[in-house]
Amino acid sequence: MTRIVVSPLCRIAEMAVRHGAREMISLMAKEQAFHRPGVIAADRHLLLYMNDIAFKGTGNLVAPEEAHVRQLIDFAAAWDQRSPLLIHCWMGVSRSPAAALIAALWLAPDQDEMALAKRLRSASPYATPNARIVEIGDVLLQRKGRLVDAVRAIGRGADADGNAPFVLSVTTEFDG
Repeated sequence: MTRIVVSPLCRIAEMAVRHGAREMISLMAKEQAFHRPGVIAADRHLLLYMNDIAFKGTGNLVAPEEAHVRQLIDFAAAWDQRSPLLIHCWMGVSRSPAAALIAALWLAPDQDEMALAKRLRSASPYATPNARIVEIGDVLLQRKGRLVDAVRAIGRGADADGNAPFVLSVTTEFDG
């Protein structure tokens, strides 16, 4: 059961316990303090400091970089997959859905990007994956623009209040 739980910060402890997650990726701005849920071991928690922006040069904000996405891919590659991977950002709408797409494509590279993006939209009407993270992931995973195109095709998600976690299956094995 290879699943990724995507969550806003305010629900990470609940989602970790509810879904039995033992590994977590956090995509947070440096100034946003939080506590790692006790069920997540410190050595199985990846914290990536970045702001939810789509381009560099925005004052003191940290844009997602290739190094961030490489760390994300390396962490996903080491995930044991016996329990869900929890990925979160501040609202669970932009950075973490982008990271979930990249992790899913790394783990199941033969899947179609459009089918994956549609699965994301089905799992979350609110997800609007961060364009910069998606673009970097597309390049690193050698998707030749297909992931970028698929995310554009599903469009912007509905307005969200940051309280809508969801589960994305890595492949179609769980889709009904």
